[in-house]
Parts: sequence; C-alpha cells; structure tokens
Amino acid sequence: MKSTLLFSLCAALAATACGRPFDVKTAPGLVELDNQEPEYAYRAIAPEGVAVAVRVIDTSGRGDLEFWTRATSLRMRELDGYALLGTADVKSRDGTPGHELRFGHDEARKPFVYTLRIFVAKKHLFLVETGGPRAEMERYKAALDWTEATLKLD
Repeated sequence: MKSTLLFSLCAALAATACGRPFDVKTAPGLVELDNQEPEYAYRAIAPEGVAVAVRVIDTSGRGDLEFWTRATSLRMRELDGYALLGTADVKSRDGTPGHELRFGHDEARKPFVYTLRIFVAKKHLFLVETGGPRAEMERYKAALDWTEATLKLD
C-alpha cells in the first residue's frame, strides 16, 4: 500500500514537472494561475485584468503554420468579430518560427487588444494569447513581451 501511494505521488509530481510540452516564465507584475486546464496549459494575469496564456492543441501533425494562421485569423474575424490590426513573424526562444496576429474589439465602449502567437511543433498547435483593455496592455507591454520571449517549445 505504501509503495502504491509513493508511486502515485511520484507519478503526479513527474506529471506536474514534465506535463507541459513547453517552458515559459512569468514576468514580474504578473501571477501564474494554477489549475487552468483543460482550456489553458499556462495562464498568468495582472491585477488590472491583462492576461497571458498558452493553449496546446494536439493536431496529430495535421496542418502547418500557414494553415493554422489562416484558420485562426478567419475564426477571429468572421466568427468572433475581432478586427485584424496587424501581423508579424515571430520565433520562440528555441527558434521555432511562428506568426503573430494582433486584433482589436470594443467591450462596453472600451477598446480591447488581443494578440495571438501561433506555433506548430511536435504535432501540436501552440497558441500564445495576450489580452486586455488597450490602456492596460500598453502599461504591461514590457512584461507581456518578456513572458512571450521566454517561451521554449520542448
């Protein structure tokens, strides 16, 4: 019984330490939230509601970066009503190429900004999201940029 309990505890700790197929650091001024799965593999917030998050979707190797960028952009614009403000090529800390989409929309007459970085690696789609009220996003820009720059896909 003790060995079964010990094995279960060790397995749980190993899953926690190695459960994410990526590594990311949380910038000062943000706090990582626990138990965000299944929707988020990682999520951190600022007191003012600005958030950064990582979603990991198993694609079984289907679709490349171009496919997922186009699919995501169409969904955000056509189904969710976001306005595309700009795009850029990006890389993760380990050099994996990605694409960034910047969107805007209004909520209760306040402008909001939503940035989505898309990476395809190891049969997964990685979505790195940042969002919040535009003024607060500008205030936390350095912290959000720093957190995004630490992303390493394992």
